[in-house]
Amino acid sequence: MNIKSNLARATAQVVCKREERLATQAVAKQNAIFKALLIKGKETKFGKDHRFDSIKDYAGFCKNVPIRDYEALKSYFEECKNGKPDILWPGKPKYLAKTSGTTSGSKYIPISRSSVSNHINSARNALFSYVYHQPKTRIFDGKMLFLSGSPILENLNGIPTGRLSGIVNHEIPSWFSKAKLPGNEINSIQPWDLKVEKIIEDLWNKDLRVVSGIPPWIQMFFEKIIEFSGKKHVCDVFPNLELYIHGGVNYDPYSKKINHLVGKDLALIETYPASEGFIAYQDDPSVDAMRLVTNSGIFYEFVQLSEINQEHPTRISLQDVKTDIDYAIVLNSNAGLWAYLLGDVVRFVSLNPWRLKVTGRVSQYISAFGEHVIAAEVENAISHVIKQFNLKINEFTVAPQIQPQDQTLPYHEWYIEFDKIPNSLDEIEKALDGELAKRNNYYADLINNKILDQLKIRCIKNDGFKKYMMSVNQYGEQYKVKRLSNNRTIADALNTLQVII
Repeated sequence: MNIKSNLARATAQVVCKREERLATQAVAKQNAIFKALLIKGKETKFGKDHRFDSIKDYAGFCKNVPIRDYEALKSYFEECKNGKPDILWPGKPKYLAKTSGTTSGSKYIPISRSSVSNHINSARNALFSYVYHQPKTRIFDGKMLFLSGSPILENLNGIPTGRLSGIVNHEIPSWFSKAKLPGNEINSIQPWDLKVEKIIEDLWNKDLRVVSGIPPWIQMFFEKIIEFSGKKHVCDVFPNLELYIHGGVNYDPYSKKINHLVGKDLALIETYPASEGFIAYQDDPSVDAMRLVTNSGIFYEFVQLSEINQEHPTRISLQDVKTDIDYAIVLNSNAGLWAYLLGDVVRFVSLNPWRLKVTGRVSQYISAFGEHVIAAEVENAISHVIKQFNLKINEFTVAPQIQPQDQTLPYHEWYIEFDKIPNSLDEIEKALDGELAKRNNYYADLINNKILDQLKIRCIKNDGFKKYMMSVNQYGEQYKVKRLSNNRTIADALNTLQVII
């Protein structure tokens, strides 16, 4: 047996047993991290502005430091970006992770020398968790492909700046570098379509065993492999392909299509990385949830989603969370984040170990009529219907139709790019509407009381979402189609681009 597999198994045993032990001490570790962060933060501008030296406990911290998002904290982030030291964390950031999604354009998230290990070690632990639970796996005997951003970083006031996935390329440990693909030269190619072509050419005759990337881009990548090779399935080209590491987007709506493209069911590991920190990963492939990373420089706070827009919402730490409640997640970290509203909504499915699922975004929901529909409800409903009708979809988004031209009741409008448009759209609409009503009582009441009409599906031409993403300069491995909107910005753009059938 290949020595690589033996070493991986031995290392996985050590790493995962240690992480399991630390997970049982999660509350104590969180308390220790909280105290350590305050000590480090006292000498920063932020710490002085918020009187860290007077804070004695968590209640005092909540009193002195309000929850804010990037926009509300932007003045501090701008000073970091301009190269000023000791603003949010001692010294200057080691990197700035450039990301998008705010009202004023790009965000620049600091990554300190202290916080780099959170990103690298958590990703390593996710991979080793799979090896730990699958002792016969030989994934380390072959190559692992990570669809990531360009490793070419901009020098912004002396600070290397780029996408998080590009930054990570500069921190890859030597023991892993030989297994990882693509190499930096190919990974630096622009535009995205050309890079994908070169990656596939480089992969030929290599023993690919692991792939990683967000589902819509992996799906597209597999389609390109089949097109390039002329084979029926990806496994005809890469017979040892075994594991898909995914995150950032709910996988269920894509699973049927991706498994069809591969020609078999891939093993799965879900991860929860963000520019602001690596939050959680699936530590056991048999458990459909991710374990919170509690011992890696981040102190978490949680606010019930129902309170997030209140002036003084109730804030709790890990020891007080409960299962089956949607929480907005708030970060304090050794990257220099303080009471930072990440924007994600999570729901714990178990306590000790603390495992969670991402259920949506604070800003992504539909409540144009008081229905409070969140991403998890939409994704679970469509996943059920995909299985029921044996569908394959490429992408979808949902928007409210408040003023229908035919003067019927308002409704939710689902824009779906099917692999092949089904004949039974009326039945699918009815089933999808019923599944959503099962998951959201507010929506069911609006339907039953004739406030809302049954949802309607609009079919999108092949590559229609690709055309849309290119039109808004968000086409590439980093970007995802917004699932839910309270307005019709995306819907109107799809209409303007004439991609609706």
